[in-house]
Amino acid sequence: MRYGLPPNKDIRMDTVNQDCRTPLLDTLRVVEISDRIAGSYCGKLLVDAGADVRKIEPPQGDPLRRFTASCSPLPNGADAPLFSYLNAGKRSVMATPADERYRAELEAADIVVVTATRSQASGLGVDPQRLLASSPQAVVVTISDFGWSGPYTDRAASEFTLQAWSGCTGFRGDPAGPPIAIGGDLGEYMGGAFAAFGVLAVRRRIEQGGPGEHLDLSMLEAITLMQSSEWLHSQLLRVPPISRTLEVPSIERAKDGYVGITMVTGQQWLDFAAMVERPELTEIPQLRFQIGRWEYRDLIRELIGPWLAERTVDEIVELGQLFRLPIAPVGTGATIREMPYMRERGVFVRNPAGFHQPRPPWLMSKCLPAPLRAAPRIGEANSEPPWRRRESASPSGLRRLPLEGVRVIDLTAFWAGPAATHLLAAFGADVIKVESIQRPDGIRYSGGMRTDVDDWWEYGWLFHAMNTNKRSVTLDLGSAEGRRLFSVLAADADVVIENFSPRVMDHFGLTAEALLAINPKLVVARMPAFGLDGSWRDRVGFAPTMEQIAGLAWMTGLPDGPPVAPRGACDPLAGVHAAFAVLAALHFAARTGLGQLVELPMIEAVLNATAIQPMEFEVFGVTLTRQGNRGHGLAVQNLYRCAGQDDWIAVTVASDDQWCALVELMGRPAWTGDEGLSTAAGRRQRADEIDRRLQEWFAAQQLDTAVQRLAEAHVPAAPVVSPSLVTENPQLLARGFFEPLEHPRTGAGLYPRPPFAPLAGQRRWLVRPPPTLGEHNEEILADLCGLTDTDIARLAESGVIGTRPSGL
Repeated sequence: MRYGLPPNKDIRMDTVNQDCRTPLLDTLRVVEISDRIAGSYCGKLLVDAGADVRKIEPPQGDPLRRFTASCSPLPNGADAPLFSYLNAGKRSVMATPADERYRAELEAADIVVVTATRSQASGLGVDPQRLLASSPQAVVVTISDFGWSGPYTDRAASEFTLQAWSGCTGFRGDPAGPPIAIGGDLGEYMGGAFAAFGVLAVRRRIEQGGPGEHLDLSMLEAITLMQSSEWLHSQLLRVPPISRTLEVPSIERAKDGYVGITMVTGQQWLDFAAMVERPELTEIPQLRFQIGRWEYRDLIRELIGPWLAERTVDEIVELGQLFRLPIAPVGTGATIREMPYMRERGVFVRNPAGFHQPRPPWLMSKCLPAPLRAAPRIGEANSEPPWRRRESASPSGLRRLPLEGVRVIDLTAFWAGPAATHLLAAFGADVIKVESIQRPDGIRYSGGMRTDVDDWWEYGWLFHAMNTNKRSVTLDLGSAEGRRLFSVLAADADVVIENFSPRVMDHFGLTAEALLAINPKLVVARMPAFGLDGSWRDRVGFAPTMEQIAGLAWMTGLPDGPPVAPRGACDPLAGVHAAFAVLAALHFAARTGLGQLVELPMIEAVLNATAIQPMEFEVFGVTLTRQGNRGHGLAVQNLYRCAGQDDWIAVTVASDDQWCALVELMGRPAWTGDEGLSTAAGRRQRADEIDRRLQEWFAAQQLDTAVQRLAEAHVPAAPVVSPSLVTENPQLLARGFFEPLEHPRTGAGLYPRPPFAPLAGQRRWLVRPPPTLGEHNEEILADLCGLTDTDIARLAESGVIGTRPSGL
């Protein structure tokens, strides 16, 4: 049903080639059985790339048909905007596991997406091993809170409690108040994007004659990858577990609203001090690192507050661009669509239900996304015949990694780009990381550094986390010889990927056109912050900048306080989307022999995860905003302080059964007998009263005991832990999420893997520690570029290559 909204004639179509309608994923059949965002978003990404997705629903339909974050009522017969967004272009089959149609669809699918635990999947009639026995070239991806193995596999959970388990919540917030969870359902979108990537990776192996696979995805692991591997920070820099803080400065009051400020490098801090006319801020060495500013927060705010208060948000943003600083307006559901970037680049497109949604977060020079079609009515495809099973040759028994044989030349730096190539490398691609001694990857040292070691640039914890399984070569692309050797590498590669600002590759003359002239089958993936054209093209932006613009920061924080930056979680979100798009383009290249430019604006990946905000504003006129740790919808949830020192528990009560279980656990106190608390809507209306009562009860409980008792009662609960201490989590340990590697400089460490159990026949995902700077110069330049020892020595002498940053 349409909402009857007036058309917006200012929103234009995509800027890519309008004549090319060749689908990326031609003839790919997908069955989706999902009752959560993660599964639906996985299906959405596949639909956008051209797959045919049939959504099997029970008679009552997907519960997301009726979900609104604002609790706004829906017109009779209308689906919720979020459902229409996530399911546009799919076809609905209403069936139950007892139906022959249900079984026929599963057996004929190339990909099956199921959001269920092992026991739930059995009830849904989905047995991955039985499916693979009858359809050996299928891919079955199961998405569940904890995965299909480990001690917590059947525990109840929510996005909120999974964030607490993962450490994402435990390091955000003023220590004088509670920790703060990320607002919205960012983890669901992370999980869905990971699942879509995984099935495409395995499909590549299948198309080369290999076997299918069951991909067992853990949402806890996906969400843990949203934090910056702080356990490695503690180990490598020899510092205590990280405690709760906020960035300073971050989201600050200007004359007419909030402005977002992000500084990652020491140089940016110096430039910021010059911009706000406070040179004394450059005289304290600790302030060059974000981690050192918290101690001086009162001084910083005292010095910069008056300057900010005298200027509007637009004035500060414009001045920030002159200083090349990541400064941005803080977007809300009411303002996001009106920003110049969105209008200039036609980011929002009209859903057939009558509202606007963000387009898919990739643009390709040879392929458009699938046309945007309406979301299905329940059972509308029941009259269509089920798919016929494909005839296919028996797959080979060789269970190699899905991306073996793919070579990726990786120019990315910091977090988002390396997160993309981290995935590609884990799935078997040969990823060659290109740095230079003139400009190593800044994440090697931008967050803090060791002063007691000579090779301090080898101790960056986030660099370690996101660069396993890769090889490193250094090339000075500012030199003719460096560019020539890079071109040689590109000529025999499958992918070149970078996340510089657009002008950098242009300056080097290594444009997509130049690279495709060298290698017409190449996928050239570019990950600019704000796209390759438009007035925002050269703006500086990091993940917190995107979180500020796209509304994620607006939804994070206490109701009576300023918005809070989620702290970079959108870097890996953008990275997983980029990895998915690269695989889709590789599928197209394998089928057609054609490479292409893939443009992956970071802001647009984040907009796809915050789409509910502008959609609900447009449809209902409601601007969603931060509610502390309560979240949105009818569930009752919050953080409650327990009896220990700064011990907090995360609790979600999403159903009547969970409410009854909590009441029983508390011993049925008299106040819970009120009839008004018997329904979710009634509980939501009295959330303040419930919070006061629960605060009193949890204050007398020991944290670990309370978590265990709630788990036994099937109520979602978790301790709020420091991200530095997640290596003690029994579930993550049992699943093998932390894989041990021995680094030649830093020694043994625990490294994060992708959020999937190891593939059949594999024991682990990670086989190589993160590379030292230029570690593989000789083998890469000799084996792939044909250089002699004499050539390599000459390049080192002239500074084209090296193993130490220049000037040291």
